[in-house]
Amino acid sequence: MWRYLLRRLAQSVAVVFGVLLLVFLIMQLTGDPAALMLPPDSPGADIERARIMYGLDRPLYVQFVRFLVGDIATGGGAGRTVRTFASGGGWLEVPIKPRKGVIRGDFGESLRYREQPALAVVIERFPRSLELMVAAFLYAVVLSLVFGLVCALRQGSLLDQAVRILAILGQSVPSFWLGLLLIIVFSVWLGWLPAMGSGTWWHLVMPAVTLGSLSLARNTRLVRSGMLDALGEDYVRTARAKGLTERLVVAKHALKNIAIPLVTLWGLDIGALFGGAVITESIFAWPGTGRLVIESVTRRDFPVVQAAVFFIALVFVLVNLVVDLIYGWLDPRVRLGR
Repeated sequence: MWRYLLRRLAQSVAVVFGVLLLVFLIMQLTGDPAALMLPPDSPGADIERARIMYGLDRPLYVQFVRFLVGDIATGGGAGRTVRTFASGGGWLEVPIKPRKGVIRGDFGESLRYREQPALAVVIERFPRSLELMVAAFLYAVVLSLVFGLVCALRQGSLLDQAVRILAILGQSVPSFWLGLLLIIVFSVWLGWLPAMGSGTWWHLVMPAVTLGSLSLARNTRLVRSGMLDALGEDYVRTARAKGLTERLVVAKHALKNIAIPLVTLWGLDIGALFGGAVITESIFAWPGTGRLVIESVTRRDFPVVQAAVFFIALVFVLVNLVVDLIYGWLDPRVRLGR
């Protein structure tokens, strides 16, 4: 088990390093970072000043090392200044912004929230996103288990056909369209639920339904098909022949044997919920990390964008690591490599 854990940890570290490299390259590929950080009409002197101040005048590989570990390994920052002409006349010595590196949580300061670390801004918004994701995840998992089991046990019934149609629709309808439809029906027409914002459980209902509907549809179809296959296996017929109750046969034998594909899909759902939260939080003005990403891209707050992308990717990697460990616990053949 320890060898399996160490192997998965090594793979997770490699993925995190790849994400850091990707985040760094995205910043470079968008254009001159110094020019993007400043207003479009900024003079060339201000752009050059920002380029030197943030260490963007150095070779690309040096910038990446500084991005990772800060000024310690690159000999940058410490004591370096840029000499620029002040608006009031004379020359002004401007020191370079020091960097500690992302391994110590330093993505730089937010350009919108002045003097606040970019990662701290992201973490401050994360509890709201986590609240929305947990609600959407529970909504999708609980209802999919109920619908999937009922449809499998009543195959071909009117309820089974209705749920299958709704599941197909749930996978086909875009989340932004569903969110707008819910606002029109339940906020504008009926006035039952608040359309935007946060603060109460009622504010959480429509965003959670919008975010979790795709996962609900996929999970329902997987539970139904997996249960139908399991209920036709020999071990289930043997359990019934022993006189076990139908509830015990379904819960202990059939449902347990479809646990691994379910855990796989649940792990993928968490990543999908992170991605979908960007759209859902924007529609319902939910003050989470997803909405922060949209605001930061619009306002060119690239340190916050970098920190948010890395933080979301890190959470996704950790979730998948937990899923891999659950694999090994559910099925010893997985950790033994058989």
